[in-house]
Amino acid sequence: LYRQQRLAEMKAAQMKNKFGEVLEISGKDYVQEVTKAGKGIWVVLHLYKQGIPLCALINQHLNGLARKFRDVKFIKAISTTCIPNYPDKNLPTIFVYLEGDIKAQFIGPLVFGGMNLTRDELEWKISESGAIKTDLEENPRKQIQDQLMSSIRACVPTREESDSEDD
Repeated sequence: LYRQQRLAEMKAAQMKNKFGEVLEISGKDYVQEVTKAGKGIWVVLHLYKQGIPLCALINQHLNGLARKFRDVKFIKAISTTCIPNYPDKNLPTIFVYLEGDIKAQFIGPLVFGGMNLTRDELEWKISESGAIKTDLEENPRKQIQDQLMSSIRACVPTREESDSEDD
């Protein structure tokens, strides 16, 4: 009984550490790698194009996330190999799937907040889809926005200040 239990634990651990890297696919691999990924398998697909700096940054962040979340299948593909005539203005694009069903989509540079995107911010964004269980306690982007808003408020005069100047 102990041996069977131990074998089951080892198999479960092996399944949890199944991936660990970003796999490059082409359009012909899509069905196999995404649709037929398997029961309970989350897939994060990044559609990108060479020469787009934000795509390169996201690929870099995904490499780190793939090592951290080894139970999630991270894949990338040049956009036009998966979707012919996919517009460059929609890049980068990330699709999140569970058992072949799309669960989230992040399309275009604005969604990612530009070249200041950190790995933690990307982790948070993907975790909101349910694909990964993050240990981050709050959205790292929120902190940046709060600081930005408070500095904007500090620069804008209040109504009383601007009225008193007219007297």
